[in-house]
Amino acid sequence: MDDFAVKRVLSVAKAAALGDRCFDRILGLIRPGVTESFIAREIDDFLLSHGAEALAFPTICVSGPRGALPHGEPSDRALEPGEFLTMDFGAVIDGFCGDMTRTIAVEYVSDEQRLVYDTVLRAQEAAIRRLEANARCFDADKAARDIIESAGYGDFFVHGTGHGVGKEVHEPPTLNAKSEEYLRSGMAVTVEPGIYIEGRLGVRIEDLLIVTDAGIINVTCSEKRLLIL
Repeated sequence: MDDFAVKRVLSVAKAAALGDRCFDRILGLIRPGVTESFIAREIDDFLLSHGAEALAFPTICVSGPRGALPHGEPSDRALEPGEFLTMDFGAVIDGFCGDMTRTIAVEYVSDEQRLVYDTVLRAQEAAIRRLEANARCFDADKAARDIIESAGYGDFFVHGTGHGVGKEVHEPPTLNAKSEEYLRSGMAVTVEPGIYIEGRLGVRIEDLLIVTDAGIINVTCSEKRLLIL
């Protein structure tokens, strides 16, 4: 790696670590009755008061049927039992961005919710296994998309599987069905498949990973198994 790639790797890893700390803090605040906007403000306040120079992007915090909005803005909607809450956020550290998403459940889930969540998690893990230096970005997207399609949710996966991260939160390469790009050592990329069923629910799970010649380093360490709070 050149000097810039090394700086990117170290700084992105620091930003991801702050995201993990934030997620741990926020888990203690999630309960029925709190609003999306309250959770989003707590995320922002934690990041900015614990070393972030800025937010990498406006925090996404959506619950219940609003979870079907991949880029939904937080609202004053209160969390209700039996719903998912999706949180997508990132800090800027040393000029480089973090980016992570977790979806958690409030009090309980249905069998369908569990199936959707497990499908997204399996898709994400399959895509991560396809990451390596010089691999095609298309192949990682296909690995995730094949699992979601085989589960019957292909029409509800409406974006690419991931993207590069650096000084900007969205940079090349792009991991999607049309990508002709390749992964290179020193790149930081997200893997974030999702299922979004309009008017009902949404699930996205996103990790930030570093590509090296020796393998992949996942710098997002927060729990990915379904959490029911």
